[in-house]
Amino acid sequence: MSVSFEHVSKRFPGVLALEDVSFAIAAGTCHALCGENGAGKSTLGKILAGIYKPDSGRVIVEGNPVDFSGPQAALQAGIGIVHQELAFCDNLTVAENLCLGSLPATAAFVSRRELVRQAETMLEATGAAIDVRRLMRELTIGQQQVVQIAAAIGRGARIIVFDEPTSSLSQHEADRLYDLIDRLRARGVTAIYVSHRMEEIFRLCDAVTVLRDGRHVATTPIGALDRAALVEMMIGRRLDEYFPAHVEGTPGQELLRVEGLSSPAGFRDISFSVRAGEVLGLAGLVGAGRSEIAQAIFGMDPHVRGRLVLAGQPVHVANPEIAMSHGIGLVPEDRKRQGLVLSMSALSNTTLATLERLSRFGFIRRARERQQAQTYFDRLRVRASGLDVIAAGLSGGNQQKLVLAKWLAAECRILILDEPTRGVDVGAKAEIHALIDRLAADGCAVILISSELPEVLHLSTRILVLREGRIAGELSRADANQGALMRLMAGVAA
Repeated sequence: MSVSFEHVSKRFPGVLALEDVSFAIAAGTCHALCGENGAGKSTLGKILAGIYKPDSGRVIVEGNPVDFSGPQAALQAGIGIVHQELAFCDNLTVAENLCLGSLPATAAFVSRRELVRQAETMLEATGAAIDVRRLMRELTIGQQQVVQIAAAIGRGARIIVFDEPTSSLSQHEADRLYDLIDRLRARGVTAIYVSHRMEEIFRLCDAVTVLRDGRHVATTPIGALDRAALVEMMIGRRLDEYFPAHVEGTPGQELLRVEGLSSPAGFRDISFSVRAGEVLGLAGLVGAGRSEIAQAIFGMDPHVRGRLVLAGQPVHVANPEIAMSHGIGLVPEDRKRQGLVLSMSALSNTTLATLERLSRFGFIRRARERQQAQTYFDRLRVRASGLDVIAAGLSGGNQQKLVLAKWLAAECRILILDEPTRGVDVGAKAEIHALIDRLAADGCAVILISSELPEVLHLSTRILVLREGRIAGELSRADANQGALMRLMAGVAA
């Protein structure tokens, strides 16, 4: 099914998301939508999927103008969407979420056997081994993303919008998704692929459309571009590579030592240390225990056993408040649940971790609060209509910048970053990388968790590889490469 956008515009309060956008997508191709955060990519995908209506212009599918009343109407017309931000009913099972809206029932009673059968059939298309009887909240972020992909594919969509589908997947899971998209394309399915990851775009896509500030910049066959040219089209300037400065320095004193950390959450006998001026990378497949270890260090796991030593002193970190008092900060993997208060303003989210410093006699000094927030807004290039905009209304990448801004303002000595560039555009990603490097060079101890192996390899002083909740090995920067990491992650001997 072919798709065309003709003079599409969309405005939200205080923001012009799309302005006079026109381009066409050929049937049976994988077409990339690229641009910085706030460029309008996700908005365009949601207009096609019936979630938003354009203020002007029209969408044409197979030569016919369409005007969907909602996502269900779009799905009935063969158009599905895989969202960047997961949207499920956490208290329902995987099967119930997959079949929601079309529950198999006889005489008003749901057939549990048929429900499970249908859900398992939908999941088979992805090759994922997930028990459909489990509650959604029990799954990892990566597993939830796979379920969302299965929901779109399993309902027979002929056009599928993939909005940052690998943002929470391990490299192994991402490779399986690439194979799945190749199979869908061979069956004539049209894939619209929203991504910031250059390797994905050049691996999967036949053509690319670039948006900048809500406007159409170009639509080009992927073979006519290289990575540098595509990045320059996206951000309007050249993006120079840099070499991390902190790796040239000598690490300082040991700021954190973990001894024998174990938990029913999914890891055991974890021991490592990180020194001032180091970036310690944690690599591993989804489910290897990386995020769970980060949360335990930050005091979020009441069942953890083992010992933490901070700057030579044993401490008991029973909750996040104690962790923060010792200078530990955590940028969590799931920004919506753990990183932000979505109903509060961007300003309030940015200053949450520093309210005591900003207060006097129990009253917040509002001028200082706004000054601090504006400093980090400018530093991280947060795209918003102002400091008082509600966090829920920002794009995923700008929400991630708010989480980073909060902990940068707190000036933590030990900073744990769990997928810090998830959903962030290439320009902002380079700035965050430079920021991580600068933090380490200034004497912070940084623990970096990322599913993007190039990110871990580029930034880390050394890398710990986790497999099935245990440390599978440690690699120095000199010895680390993607092949060595993948072998340790998969348990394959060199």
